[in-house]
Amino acid sequence: MSRYLRCVLLLSLIVACGCARLPPRPQLPHESALAVGTQTRLDALVAPTTEQHPGLSGFRLVIDGDEAFALRGLSARNAGRSLDIQSYIWHDDLTGRLLATELLDAADRGVRVRLLLDDLNARAHSRVLRVLDTHPEIAIRVYNPMVTRTGKLRAGVEAIGSFSRINRRAHNKSWIADGRVAITGGRNVGDEYFTASNDANFQDIDLLVEGPAVTALEHAFDAYWNATPAWPIALIDHSEPAPGALDALRQSLHADRQAAADNPWVISMRATDTRDKLRQDIADLRWTADWRLLLDDADKIVLPIPDTQASQVLAGLSHALDAARADIEIISPYFVPGDAGTEALLQIAREGRRVRVLTNSLASNDVAAVYGGYTRYRKALACGGVALWELKAQGGKADASLFGSSGASLHSKAAVMDGQVLFVGSLNLDPRSVRLNSEQGLLVRDPVLAEQLVRLFDTLTSPQDAWAVGCEGGKHLVWRDADSVRTSEPPAGLMRKIVAMLSRLLPVESLL
Repeated sequence: MSRYLRCVLLLSLIVACGCARLPPRPQLPHESALAVGTQTRLDALVAPTTEQHPGLSGFRLVIDGDEAFALRGLSARNAGRSLDIQSYIWHDDLTGRLLATELLDAADRGVRVRLLLDDLNARAHSRVLRVLDTHPEIAIRVYNPMVTRTGKLRAGVEAIGSFSRINRRAHNKSWIADGRVAITGGRNVGDEYFTASNDANFQDIDLLVEGPAVTALEHAFDAYWNATPAWPIALIDHSEPAPGALDALRQSLHADRQAAADNPWVISMRATDTRDKLRQDIADLRWTADWRLLLDDADKIVLPIPDTQASQVLAGLSHALDAARADIEIISPYFVPGDAGTEALLQIAREGRRVRVLTNSLASNDVAAVYGGYTRYRKALACGGVALWELKAQGGKADASLFGSSGASLHSKAAVMDGQVLFVGSLNLDPRSVRLNSEQGLLVRDPVLAEQLVRLFDTLTSPQDAWAVGCEGGKHLVWRDADSVRTSEPPAGLMRKIVAMLSRLLPVESLL
């Protein structure tokens, strides 16, 4: 093929993909969560505790990655009616395939499975998802899908041609079993989110939930499931799975599970009585009527981007922060507060209230561009009385990336107000979460849970694990740990520094 012909074909591909547009979404019947019953194993397991706390919701922090994995797998294994799951990422790795096996096994038992995935990651697994979608009890929808379903070049070209749409994503996460038990927070599905990676792992947080708050999460899931940007995958990926493809996938997933029989994450699912294990896992719930689900509009990503009040989640969290009288702890892996957010935190500090913030260092941040945005506000915050910590890189080296990788050490999104109220969700304090992505989170008033989260904050900000960023002379930043005091930023890779510097200098903050 001549060079001229190759150029013509490449230009044709660019034009074709760049002009790719989603057709109008057909009108679909509204689907709702199934009514809670009394016949499943989860019903029998959960009903006694909810009946002992009428009108209250139960919550428990889930911090350990192996426990977060086991709770998802065991709740799916004991479900008898429905599984409603929304995730931003679902990796095709050990834990991702193990949990996919649990979903398929549940569907084989007659459990209705609804899986809603953001298409930025799901597109890479489109063919497998199409096969799963052929199961009569499994329905899969993808959020804000790409038109082209194969090829990295096609995806890149379409992303350029449709950037204003493709750049907006559904970042919500929830895992709901039988309408009885829910898990929600910051975790995606993949080895690094469950401390199962041989490289770097994320530190993350979920809330285990029972009671009326589960119903609220089900309503939220229904809103997103039925929203305009949620497309049944069969309407986007028109490939027809081969006869027997579902059986072949089932055999492959079960073979993978058998091959990993000695893996700790498989063992965690192999208790003699999984109901007893699950009962132990949910025994320490804290019960309260003082909670609130913060949720962005399900159509947020197809609405015009407003200049202010773009996020209902941020609005709710900001109100809770403003109401704090003494102490605020914030954990945000991607922290770009902007002028308004910086001034709000400085005003809190000027009023004598203590503000402590933990974010990623450049070495631990998997999106170096976001760190560059953060550095614009770092000196003003540190010299204005806000206590800052930057988590050191741990557990392996993260990839330098503009768009993200699986290598960052910190992924939790949480806050504590006055040691009484806590927030756990998917919201990062950055422009992307506020203006571009859809997010959700739970505000819960409970001093015991709040104290647990403060203890976690104190552990993560210990001198062994984090740099304390201070201000000397009202204008010079210093970084302190257990062994040293630095007057320059702690070491990070050259490419990271270049990306962070460019992000700081270029007008890209609204994309971070």
